[in-house]
Amino acid sequence: MGSVRKASAWLGLVEDNDDRYYDDEYTEEAGSSGEAWVTDPRVRVASEAAEEQGRRIATVTPDGFRDARGIGELFREGVPVIVNLTSMEPGDAKRVVDFAAGLTFGLRGSIERVATRVFLLTPADTEIVSGEAGRTAGGFFNQS
Repeated sequence: MGSVRKASAWLGLVEDNDDRYYDDEYTEEAGSSGEAWVTDPRVRVASEAAEEQGRRIATVTPDGFRDARGIGELFREGVPVIVNLTSMEPGDAKRVVDFAAGLTFGLRGSIERVATRVFLLTPADTEIVSGEAGRTAGGFFNQS
């Protein structure tokens, strides 16, 4: 297969009929042993390690105001919450934002708008680092 044809297949302009990447022998070998793959017990699941170290961030896309309770429970546990309100009706979205503002005020956290109808709720012990701090005065590359 030529490079133009490969590029066209990658872009989805033509159908990719190149079957040389599919190895039937490999699938037969993997399925014939009958043994399940076992993970080394020394390897820890990332979510368990993150939970132990307090490095969790929740993303919530509520359907209605009823989902506000879940946001509050996560936030009370000290988990930063990203709330995506893009799929909600404007009236319900306003109620959720009001609830989140009261929640962050009551627990001494902060609320920040990340994008249109997307908010970040951070507990009091969480520091938000913006990308502005890493920039130098001379731009991306400091040429002075």
